[in-house]
Amino acid sequence: MLHGLPPILDAGVRVLILGSFPSPASLAAQRYYGHRQNQFWRLLGAVFDEPLAELEYAERQRSLLRHHLGVWDVYRRCRRQGALDAAIRSPETNDFSRLQIEVPRLQRVCFNGQTAGKLAGWFAQQGYETHILPSSSPAHTLAFASKLERWQAALAPAGSCSAEGEGPAGRC
Repeated sequence: MLHGLPPILDAGVRVLILGSFPSPASLAAQRYYGHRQNQFWRLLGAVFDEPLAELEYAERQRSLLRHHLGVWDVYRRCRRQGALDAAIRSPETNDFSRLQIEVPRLQRVCFNGQTAGKLAGWFAQQGYETHILPSSSPAHTLAFASKLERWQAALAPAGSCSAEGEGPAGRC
């Protein structure tokens, strides 16, 4: 069994991006989206107008949290040969039941690809806004500009709250 990575979360997170499960390169590096061809950091860098892909991993994590953005995966462990989501076997889902207590400002959950998006219904039932995004994986061949457009639409309002402290889900 392969074991996933701990979440990048704190109590200020308003948007959570969930992937499926770390690639072998990410597991080896113990870093989310550690494969050099994965477009995750480049996409978020473009959304936030910051050079995230050029930063050290610890600074990337701090930047995400400054933007009230968390990262985690749908599966906490599984069996898999290679990096493709289609090869995931015997997956065990992470325990998301404590999010409302530990991440009280969480409003929106975005899924990095269709495999992760299979849990969108559960999160919607918990009262979260959900978006299934095109995968940042190099295996997903949609043009970068098209991916970015969809990511910007889902993430641009992230963290925006009025002066009264109420956001779209009333949890700011």
